[in-house]
Amino acid sequence: MNSATADLADVDVDDGVEHPWESREVRWSALAGLLLAVGFLAGRVEVPTGVVTGIYAASTVAGLRFFALEAIEELWRERRIGIELLMTVGTLAAGGLGEWGEAATLAFLYSISEALEEFTEDRTRNAIRALMDLAPKQVTRVRDGVQEEIDVGDLAIGDQFLVRPGEGVGTDGTIVDGYSALNEAAITGESVPVEKQVGDKVFAGTLNTTGAVVVEATATAEDNTLAKIVHLVSEAQEQKGRGEQFMSRFARIYSPAVLRVGVLVAFGGGMLTGDWSEWVGRAATVIVAAAPCALVISIPISYVAAIGNASRKGILIKGGIYLEELARLTALAMDKTGTITQGEPRVVDVVPADGHDERSVLTAAAVVEQRSEHPLASAVMVRSAELDLSIPSSETFETLVGAGARASSNGRLYLVGSPALMDDRGLALDGLRGQIENLERAGRTAIVAAVDDRVVGVVGIADVVRPQARDAISELRRNGVDHIVMLTGDNARTGEAIASEVGIDDVRAHLKPEDKSRLVAELAAHGHVGMVGDGVNDAPALAAASVGIAMGTAGSDVALETADVALMADDLSKLTEAVRIGRRTRRIVAQNIALGLVIPAILVPGALIGVFTLPIAVLAHELSELAVIANGLRLARR
Repeated sequence: MNSATADLADVDVDDGVEHPWESREVRWSALAGLLLAVGFLAGRVEVPTGVVTGIYAASTVAGLRFFALEAIEELWRERRIGIELLMTVGTLAAGGLGEWGEAATLAFLYSISEALEEFTEDRTRNAIRALMDLAPKQVTRVRDGVQEEIDVGDLAIGDQFLVRPGEGVGTDGTIVDGYSALNEAAITGESVPVEKQVGDKVFAGTLNTTGAVVVEATATAEDNTLAKIVHLVSEAQEQKGRGEQFMSRFARIYSPAVLRVGVLVAFGGGMLTGDWSEWVGRAATVIVAAAPCALVISIPISYVAAIGNASRKGILIKGGIYLEELARLTALAMDKTGTITQGEPRVVDVVPADGHDERSVLTAAAVVEQRSEHPLASAVMVRSAELDLSIPSSETFETLVGAGARASSNGRLYLVGSPALMDDRGLALDGLRGQIENLERAGRTAIVAAVDDRVVGVVGIADVVRPQARDAISELRRNGVDHIVMLTGDNARTGEAIASEVGIDDVRAHLKPEDKSRLVAELAAHGHVGMVGDGVNDAPALAAASVGIAMGTAGSDVALETADVALMADDLSKLTEAVRIGRRTRRIVAQNIALGLVIPAILVPGALIGVFTLPIAVLAHELSELAVIANGLRLARR
């Protein structure tokens, strides 16, 4: 086992991508294999035995070169007996017994498996480098109408730069001129381009597909969203889960124990029988058979592949421990606003009074709401713009705290507010009262519009449920998340209406942030619970959960830093995908561990009684390691 897995995060993302054949370890392994083949052929054409032995010895040295040096370094500097030392002892024992062909075979097979492991880890490093390559190295800065090509690293916050069709965005910013559609797959995992216009945010590493836009930089190249993703993925692949930590501790105890057993087999068998050559050979076979390579690599190779795959889908999992928690989730707490719903109030119903229509009701409401900063006011204004209504300017405006607002225009008085406000002012709701109750039962907020003390209609406003929400809830249950709770600060009627729409039957309403945190802590006391929120307002609850999951975190520093799992897009299907990746990783790790245990359990007894020779042990041992690597890499593909 080389140490590259543990050092995977120490990646210089600015390095060029190294071709596998440029690796020194691969070249030495290839040389060992070539010499092994030459020695084998030479032995078949009556070349002098001394020459054949020399070729095999040279092959052994070439194969030993890296892992033997690593074994010595671990022993000398860290006072630790690792797998490399076990394989070195086995190789030298075979050579010492004059079995140089077996020694060369062992050295070659182990070195090539080490080279393959290194290549696998390099692929992950290269994927991180490829992320950085998504952002262009140069951008076209626009200053005082003059265009200038500069290095992206020279862009300062506030600088404006041009992004032409087909070009990548150099750093995070806000569009100040132009309109286009951008492919944000590298950041959010969504392959469908997103339309952007003046005032919209864009992210480093996204691709401009249609029109040219001018962007004002809001982050430097070293501190933009793409750079943060690369840093988080690198750190995540370094963070070890509980299983991986246990396996590392196990290897530190197990490897010295294997070496002691090998020594006892050699001395015990030799002293009892007097056939030292036979028992030293068996001892070497036992050491090779018992070396826990496949077992030790079973977890890290799987975690690295899974975390890298998730990042390409816009899911940042900040370490193996959180991958494990995703796999073990039994309960999930979900914030309503911005998670189950889109977090943007929309006009969903308009109920006109007799003699009025939708346009006149919305016009009356918009006269007041055009000067209001209330979130519900923005919903009215958006719908009015969609209908291209002509809204008279208001001459006066007054907020009625907790009830509504009023304004005057062209000598007429406009009033917008709750049904209770209309009752207090003695304005008749007539046949609208039943409609208002229906709206509220459906989870709508009902606001009434009146002109000159006559009610003209009711506007129903709701925070619209995400289109993927119901399917996501069903998929989570199919993946073993049995208990799903919706948390909301809204009233119980609104919360229950939203929950019923998406298939959640446990609703906790009227909650403050500290209440959410307390409820999540209570759920966590009975099992593994996740919390899904926006990563800012829900930070205490995210921290209280076994794993905190923040949604729609692209461009949000706080969310990226506080969540254990960050879903870059506002898409609940990413949540189900994260749980699926966690569950699948757990299954593949279990398969790898089983294989890593079964092979030594078969080989070691066979080696002790002389059924298995060293070449058979070597071949079975290395094939099991290759099988574990190949199985773990399945997590990188889908």
